[in-house]
This record gives sequence, structure tokens and C-alpha cells, in this order.
Amino acid sequence: MGQITVFSGPERRRRWSEEERVRILTEAFSPGACVAEVARRYDVSSALIYTWRNKLRQSVAEPGFAEAVVVAGGGAEPPIISPAIIVELARGSRVNIFASAPPALAAAALKALR
Repeated sequence: MGQITVFSGPERRRRWSEEERVRILTEAFSPGACVAEVARRYDVSSALIYTWRNKLRQSVAEPGFAEAVVVAGGGAEPPIISPAIIVELARGSRVNIFASAPPALAAAALKALR
């Protein structure tokens, strides 16, 4: 006869809110981060993190135009902030994406560059 092991206790399946998923994805794909380390920290599989990222990419609407507002300078120097992502294009052009950009906007911009 074979041996059967019965596990009892609370259900292992967890529910993650959208805010938690976005926070984990932001941390996992930030510059210098390791997806496997973030997965261990939150006790999720790295495959689940990649699945969440793919679902987020698919849910992003088609790229469109965003309203730009130009404010006349009052002489104040803008703070120096370095971009989180720099995409270098042909002929020396580049696109800078800052950490403060919403994930959906950054994903749409990168999708449009494909």
C-alpha cells in the first residue's frame, strides 16, 4: 500500500489586491531589482509575477495622446531628477521615463515604440 499525506489547515491560496500587485511589480521591475528576490520576499512564485506583468500589459489601452500643459516659468529652477528608464532611439533621439510616471502610461509609451 502507498502512503498518503493529508495537509490540513488554512487555504494556501491568497488574494492580492490590485494595489499590492502593482507595488510588487514596481519593486520587481525597478532598476537593479531581481525578480526572484522580490518573489521570495513576498512569498510568491516568480512565474506569478511575470503572469501579473503580462496581464497588466494586455489591459493597457492602445497608446494615445496625453494633454500637455506649459506653464510660464516663474524663475524657479526645476528639481534635478534622473529618469528611471532611458530608451535610446535611432539618430541620437531618446525617450526618458521617470519613476513618477504611471505604469500604464510607461507601458503605453514603450508599446508605441515597438
